Amino acid sequence: MSFDVAAASYDEFMGRYSRLLSPQMVELAGIEPGDRVLDVGCGTGSLVMELVNLLGAAAVAGVDPSETFVDAARQRHPNVRIELATAEALPFEEHSFDATLAQLVVHFMTDPVAGIGEMRRVTRPGGTVAVSVWDFAGGHAPLSLFWDVARELDPTAVDESKLAGVREGHLVELCDAAGLRNVTETSLEISLGHAGFDEWWEPYTGGVGPAGSYLKSLPVDSQEALRRRCHAALPEGPFAVTARAWAVRGTS
Repeated sequence: MSFDVAAASYDEFMGRYSRLLSPQMVELAGIEPGDRVLDVGCGTGSLVMELVNLLGAAAVAGVDPSETFVDAARQRHPNVRIELATAEALPFEEHSFDATLAQLVVHFMTDPVAGIGEMRRVTRPGGTVAVSVWDFAGGHAPLSLFWDVARELDPTAVDESKLAGVREGHLVELCDAAGLRNVTETSLEISLGHAGFDEWWEPYTGGVGPAGSYLKSLPVDSQEALRRRCHAALPEGPFAVTARAWAVRGTS
């Protein structure tokens, strides 16, 4: 899946949720001062920022396949090595890191087993590989309401519920297939407050990810119908969106 959009659009769309997930990913992976860590699919740098705050810039590296995201991450973290690369072809030597993380990325990998296998390759023996993906299959992703409404209006809409890792247990299967050891699964939860509907809706119009691309593909009247139906499904005043991600930790 390509994310050929402005970094600011991503930040407003998914970055607002991923920032809340980042501290939990660091805790899940057991990252400690002195570790060297790689963030695979670093996007605009939410998890990188969390890692830099704990470890310092010299101990952190990141990769992402989006040029706009890499540019943004480099500007925000000029002392961190950020490379333009895919998960399936990481530009690092074997055993370069104590831990390698992929937050909200596995479901967009072209070959998830190969991508996680590359994460294992660049992690030292006995080091940690940790990955997470929103629970789209269970209907607990930040975007689940949008997709529920979209399918009501358009049964042919292809949502994100069948992507890799989005159902309970599938990340474990992928990590096992990639050769990780001691693989365990847990769930992580976040909650983000919204002042009102417009604050929730506007980021979808930026064309980010499958949801934004789907919205932009619709005729104007269908976009408006989807907007109205989503509005009716949400409270008028301030409300919170609570979401769950499946997360797995394994040993290289």
